[in-house]
Amino acid sequence: MASRPATSPPLLLYAYRSASTAMADALRLNPISDKRSEAMAETPTHSDRNLALELVRVTEAAGLAASRWMGRGDKNAADGAAVEGMRKAFDSVAINGTVVIGEGEMDEAPMLYIGETVGAGGPAMDIAVDPLEGTTLTAKGGPNAMAVLALAEAGNFLHAPDIYMDKIAVGPGLPDGVVDLDNSVESNLRNLAKAKKMELSDLVVCVLDRDRHKEIVAKAREVGSRIMMISDGDVFGAMAAAMPDTGIDIYLGSGGAPEGVLAAAALRCIGGQMQGRLMYESQEQEDRARAMGITDPRRKYSAEEMAKGDVMFAATGVTGGPMLRGVRMFAAGAYTHSVVMRSKSGTIRYVEAYHNFNTKTW
Repeated sequence: MASRPATSPPLLLYAYRSASTAMADALRLNPISDKRSEAMAETPTHSDRNLALELVRVTEAAGLAASRWMGRGDKNAADGAAVEGMRKAFDSVAINGTVVIGEGEMDEAPMLYIGETVGAGGPAMDIAVDPLEGTTLTAKGGPNAMAVLALAEAGNFLHAPDIYMDKIAVGPGLPDGVVDLDNSVESNLRNLAKAKKMELSDLVVCVLDRDRHKEIVAKAREVGSRIMMISDGDVFGAMAAAMPDTGIDIYLGSGGAPEGVLAAAALRCIGGQMQGRLMYESQEQEDRARAMGITDPRRKYSAEEMAKGDVMFAATGVTGGPMLRGVRMFAAGAYTHSVVMRSKSGTIRYVEAYHNFNTKTW
């Protein structure tokens, strides 16, 4: 690839407002100035805006580091690079953050472990991170890998153990309760098709490609709906069901509970509906959940219950997909594509950044 001009192009910001009554065509993106996009927010403070962009810098750091391992067959190296990049970037963020969803317990992870404090000092915040969602995707050069984090005031994220969670997610502009974990697959799809004024055969169901989902896939096919199987990345799956232009109408199935909290944080900002219920494979797992503060182990959580209050969410694409483009390298630099959003204002910004490695300090 030819070298970039010495003068970097300006940072591009794309913003749109999400609303619970907006349909996909109302969520189309239009390039606007940063000044105008800030005016769209519901009286955010200057520090709030700065913090939102700081979160993007954190996911950018993780994404850039992980991208060096794209397609090289070593998922652990890719994950380790993302973790280290994200951890270092947090050092300059003006928060007093505590990791509540992270890389594991203190004895399982060298950095970004549950309970670790991050940030340069400031307001107390809970942090949920997945420095590299899609480690295998990255190692194989597959689509939809991304660096993800969410932030909320202390105590507002569900402290989910590292077990499975049953999940269902749809986008905004639909009647409350249009889908429910306690409904059959057929009932959920019929209700969704009716609400969206679509044929069942028009719906696309996103499911992780796992043996445990064979029944979901079979039931969806029985009613004529189409299936999009993804090999990894169920934060992506839930987000894609709520975002426009992804071609996905609903996300179904079980995946990691920590990823469920991150997905809930995203849907709090985008709009849409999500439910999650913890799944236990042993009494030990249930006991661990109780020790982490889960009082009702069979509870069905909404997105609002998994990610309460004012939530910020950021993600940077590592490998490309329908939501985010992947990192692209050029001589002495790279391009990243990120999204940052906030539940309070409902504003969603897409950030295109060009990084000059000759001058960058992180």
